[in-house]
Amino acid sequence: MNRSIHWLLLYFLVIQAATAQTRTGVLAEPVYNYDEAKVGDLTLPDLLRTTAGKQVTSRADWAARRAELLQLFAENVYGKTPAQPVRLQFQTTSIQQNALNGLAIRKQVSIVFTDYPKLPPIEVLIYVPKNAAKPAPVFMGLNFCGNHCVSPEADIPLSTRWVDNAIGEVSVNNRATEKSRGMQERRWPIDTILKRGYALVTAYYGDIEPDHKTGWRSGIRSVLGDTARYNGPQDSQWGAIGAWAWGMSRIMDYIQTDPALDARRVVLMGHSRIGKAAVWAGVQDERIAAVISNESGEGGAALSRRWYGETVERVNTSFPHWFTGRYKTFNQRVADLPVDQHELLALVAPRPLYVASADGDQWSDPKGEFMGALYAEPAYKLYGKTGLGVTTFPGLNQSVGQTVRYHNRTGKHDVTNYDWAQYLRFADELVR
Repeated sequence: MNRSIHWLLLYFLVIQAATAQTRTGVLAEPVYNYDEAKVGDLTLPDLLRTTAGKQVTSRADWAARRAELLQLFAENVYGKTPAQPVRLQFQTTSIQQNALNGLAIRKQVSIVFTDYPKLPPIEVLIYVPKNAAKPAPVFMGLNFCGNHCVSPEADIPLSTRWVDNAIGEVSVNNRATEKSRGMQERRWPIDTILKRGYALVTAYYGDIEPDHKTGWRSGIRSVLGDTARYNGPQDSQWGAIGAWAWGMSRIMDYIQTDPALDARRVVLMGHSRIGKAAVWAGVQDERIAAVISNESGEGGAALSRRWYGETVERVNTSFPHWFTGRYKTFNQRVADLPVDQHELLALVAPRPLYVASADGDQWSDPKGEFMGALYAEPAYKLYGKTGLGVTTFPGLNQSVGQTVRYHNRTGKHDVTNYDWAQYLRFADELVR
């Protein structure tokens, strides 16, 4: 190849990789940034000022502002969760009285949709401490690969739902194999949770909706909401994040019926994309006692207006099924969003909230997640509570805060024993 042509082609490829083309044909800034000096100044929406310009000064004012913010997030980010009631049946499929070498009672329950018999059930896995005082407080969360992958026990049925082939030999043709048993056991330290006196309740997020562009066709959105097409910039149909959040509330419906579980002391934990859904579930469902966001990043705890790591445009491009259609209209005009994520986190108030990051996960923007927690503080003050209570980004492996807590641990995008040690202490102090 002619040397000049070679260098011209190389230059073109570098420019193409480093820039994004706007719809008007003007070259935009690089699609991602890891340089704090390039973030620039932020102008965030005022948490305590309504869209009509009224200052919020009391809990009564906040109740109205809270409702307004919920509507704004539904219309512009997550989509509107259907309000219609859905009839459920809770079918216990197995009980093991001496699970985990006698440490727990294990129960498996199918949540069946009475009005939609063709819709697969949500399969719920429950561990209750064998000798715990009843009812037991609960850690609840969705898992990424099926109930069989969070536990070492070989008699838990393999999930029959779609799973991502990207996880390797543990799935074939998007179906789980025996090799996937216990593959994420370390993310769910069941023995440790049980020995601290907590029950664990989990379900596969793919039972609610498989995580791909057309997953809605075999999930709850196939019967609740029109998701077959994008209806233009006014579209506020709910996305997969909203569906997974809705499913968490249906698991809460079950917990309220189980005398072994304390429905008043449920701590909801979510990691990554499920962390986004966990926060959205927690702000909508006030039965949930506390919320934990583990590295939820863009569309979760991180401020959208911070140009660092993953962006609104990138998450909408990579995962177009997660959010409402209208969210995509803000891809290149994030400053025009009527909300930002500190306002979402504030909607958890006055309940306890934990936001966690990892320094090896700059894509999720640890500082942006910290700032999301920090700027939620005014809502907690209305209830006489201290939220985060600190303004300086903490050092590594240092948990800070009061009713709102935060840490940035060493390591990659994951859930580790360090994370769980903080979450258990958080629950001991603020929920039990």
